[in-house]
Amino acid sequence: QVQLVESGGGLVQAGESLTLSCVASTTIFSFVGMGWYRQAPGKQRELVAGITTANIPNYDDSVKGRFTISRENAKKTVYLQMNNLKPEDTAVYYCNNDRPSWSWGQGTQVTVSS
Repeated sequence: QVQLVESGGGLVQAGESLTLSCVASTTIFSFVGMGWYRQAPGKQRELVAGITTANIPNYDDSVKGRFTISRENAKKTVYLQMNNLKPEDTAVYYCNNDRPSWSWGQGTQVTVSS
C-alpha cells in the first residue's frame, strides 16, 4: 500500500507563491508518472500538473505559466511550485501517480485570498 504525504499548503494572498511537496512510500517511484490534483469545494478532483518518468511536464491551461511541477526520484518526492496564485486556485491539493491508482493521501489545503 503506497502512502502519499502532501505538505506545504497554507493561506496566502493573491499574487503570492507556495511550494507543495509530496513524498510517496514506494520503491517504484522513479518508474511512474506523477501528478498533482486539486479538489475545490463542490467540485470534482482535477489534474492540474503531471510529470513523466522522463521529466516532461504537462499542465492544465488554468495553471500554465504559473505552476511548475518537478520531481526528485532519490527522495521519492514530487513538487509543485505555485506562483501568482489566484483565489480560484483555492482547493485541497493531492498528489498521485498519473492514472491515478494509489490511495489518496490527506492532501494539503491551499487558500488564496483576494
